[in-house]
Order: sequence, then structure tokens, then C-alpha cells
Amino acid sequence: MSKLRITRLGHGGILYRSPGDKWIWVDRWSGGPTYAAPAQPWRVDLIAPTHGHFDHIGNDAADLVELAALGGTLVCSHEMSIYLAGRGVKAVGMNKGGRVEVAGIGLTMVHADHTGGVTVTSGGFEATREVGCWGWILEFEDGTRVYHSGDTDLFGDMALIGDRWAPTIAVLPIGGHYTMGPADAARAVALIGARVVIPVHYGTFPALAGTPEQLQAHTDARVVALAPGETWEA
Repeated sequence: MSKLRITRLGHGGILYRSPGDKWIWVDRWSGGPTYAAPAQPWRVDLIAPTHGHFDHIGNDAADLVELAALGGTLVCSHEMSIYLAGRGVKAVGMNKGGRVEVAGIGLTMVHADHTGGVTVTSGGFEATREVGCWGWILEFEDGTRVYHSGDTDLFGDMALIGDRWAPTIAVLPIGGHYTMGPADAARAVALIGARVVIPVHYGTFPALAGTPEQLQAHTDARVVALAPGETWEA
């Protein structure tokens, strides 16, 4: 069995390639200025967005629609699944506290402190449709658990995530402005108890000013700062 490979797709996007070689796409934004596509040929076994904002799934959920057309199973909130059904995309809808298993990968939906409106552009103007926000506990074939928080502020119940699932790796936003910044992300790492933290959602725009160096200054955990397109083996 291979190691877990984690590739940063740019901005908040991550591609996980599991020890059993399942490809899990989280928050790909192919229209983003820092997007780095993995080399072809792609596989799509599982698609697991964390909310509906354009910088995580594209306007009108374009990235989800494209990935779903390539195969695999899409798992999201119930509300997002209803929205996607209107786009002709079948998804497994669930809610926080629920757990599903897809292609041998366990997904538990957990709380995130954020908003999650899909940007809808039909009708000649932009509007948003709220579909919720959440994080994931990803359980891989070799027992590795990753907490992928999605966009979120710091919240005290992150300690429960550590108590209940004890993830060894956390993928957390650090940019600030729309999410927590580096100091609060470090507090999140302490609450969770993760040994490794992979920062995302920084540097794409000037407002996202937090840096991995600032995160490392506030935590004793190992900070794995991935450039867009770079892969780390757990």
C-alpha cells in the first residue's frame, strides 16, 4: 500500500491520493489565479467540497459539475445536493455529525464557522444561494485521519474534534479577513492535537495576508507549506 499523497491545488483546494490510490478532490477552484492542475490523466473517485463559495467550487458550482462528469461520488450538504440536482448532478447529501464511506474512504461532516453561498449567475446578474459550510474528517485505508476544516474561524469545539477523532494532520486556512489567521490557526492545532498542519487559503489576494511563517511562529507542530501543485507524502 502506498503512502497518502496530499497535493495543494492552489488557494483552498487539495487533492488527496489515498494509500489505496483513490483520488479525493476537495475545493478545487480551477479559475483561481494560483490554480495548479495535476498532471493528466486524472482520476475522480470522490468529490468533497466544504461549502459553496466561488473560490472553492467556481461560479455556478462549475468545478463540481466538471468533476462529477468525470465520474466518482460527490458528497456534500443536503442543501448543496438539492442545488446540484437542479444542475443535473447527483450528489450524496448529508449533514453535520453524519458519516459515509465511499470507495473505502470514511467521511465525517463536522462543524465550520463560516458561510457557504453558491454564486449563481443565471439571469444576467449575480446572486447567492446559501447551501451551508462544513469541515471533513477523512479516514484513509491505512487508518490515517485528516481534519480538513474548510473555511472557518477558530471555535472551541475543535477540542472535540481532537477528542473524538484524533487526526494527525490538519488542513487549515490561515489567510485572515475571511477566515482565521495564523495565530488562531495555531490555537486550532493545539485544540485538535495534530502533529502536522498544512496551511491553505492564503496569498491568493492581498487581503489573505497570513503566512506559513507566521503560523510556524505560533505552533510546535510541523508546518508543511505547499506551493500550488506541490505534493507531500504523509
